[in-house]
Amino acid sequence: MTCDDVTYRLGAYVDQELDAGARAEMEAHLQACAACRLRHERQRTLSTALREQLPTFEAPDLLRARITGAIQAAHAERARTPVRQWRWAAIAASVLFVLTAGYAALGARGAASSHDAIARDVLSSHVRSLMPEHLTDVASNDQHNVKPWFNGRLDYSPPVYDLAPRGFPLVGGRLDYVGSRPVAALVYQRRKHLINVFVWPAERAGERETETTRQGYHVLHWTRAGMTYWAVSDLNVDELREFARLDQEMDSLATSRDNGP
Repeated sequence: MTCDDVTYRLGAYVDQELDAGARAEMEAHLQACAACRLRHERQRTLSTALREQLPTFEAPDLLRARITGAIQAAHAERARTPVRQWRWAAIAASVLFVLTAGYAALGARGAASSHDAIARDVLSSHVRSLMPEHLTDVASNDQHNVKPWFNGRLDYSPPVYDLAPRGFPLVGGRLDYVGSRPVAALVYQRRKHLINVFVWPAERAGERETETTRQGYHVLHWTRAGMTYWAVSDLNVDELREFARLDQEMDSLATSRDNGP
């Protein structure tokens, strides 16, 4: 098992969803690889935080009855026509998905929005990164060292810029997890303040820019050039806004170069 295999299976491993063989391979790799052990610890910490902090809802009796009825109907039909077993299993799975998704949509009205959930997620990751040995997987102030490090570790290439001339030197980068997916975390510095910038492909264009303060940390969110950004720091908010503006300017310059003649 390679480090890339571990990256893509780590969530399933933490949630105990792997079969015995795959779990044994994962555990053998984790014993031999310090970097993957660190990723495992981060994922386990994140999973624990999600279980403890996100609200949960009890399914109403009507939903339980519908799901039970759909499964029982599928079993009865399978007993009558074994040849079509796979079809009814698929139908039962589809019914279960639709009903559960419908309930989730209703429950979401009383839960925090997905935007707020991500804000909590990136804040937790920022605080966790401040622990010893958690800040970077690749420590470098050279964007040409940090950007290639993500090759093969992510299914996208995060933009990495040199902002040292503008007062925000690059410290390095690491692989982190937000919304149950691996993402790039870029680390910058302003005097003694660290800035974590989480970057991944935007799901849709034109997302609104947001700004919030949580537990003494400022959290800025914006989208640019097909990427979504979340910047977190205890730096004063005016300077964090300046950092965001500079990063957006670099994105615009990079886009102009790519689209140039």
